[in-house]
Amino acid sequence: MIALRYPTDLKDNEWKAIEKAFLVSYEKGGRPVKHSKREILNAIFYIARTGCQWRYLPHDFPSWKTVYTYFRNWKRRGLFEKINYDLIKQNRLRMGRNANPSACIVDSQSVKTTEKVGSKDMMGLKKLRVAKGM
Repeated sequence: MIALRYPTDLKDNEWKAIEKAFLVSYEKGGRPVKHSKREILNAIFYIARTGCQWRYLPHDFPSWKTVYTYFRNWKRRGLFEKINYDLIKQNRLRMGRNANPSACIVDSQSVKTTEKVGSKDMMGLKKLRVAKGM
């Protein structure tokens, strides 16, 4: 269990739900990680919630350059969208529904306007022009 330092830090159950998206295989080699993916993600959530600039990230997080590089790479790979999609599927299954929705509802709202108001406004403009001698 990791102690929560900030309200934006992931709780253990939250991390467990998304941890598999951050697993990386080092079978072909690669540099060992210096910071956990959870720490990087906590830093990203801190930035997103507080709105602070990358360079002003508190020093108890990994360096801002490291956090930004991970963020940029994950965003480019579409990792956040994949996590969101997986969480939606998990939630639907927990509710006893199909993992994928079978239908989609698109709702729109139309507001009717009357042409009388528009024509009155135009008549007012015409009267102003005539009165000013345009």
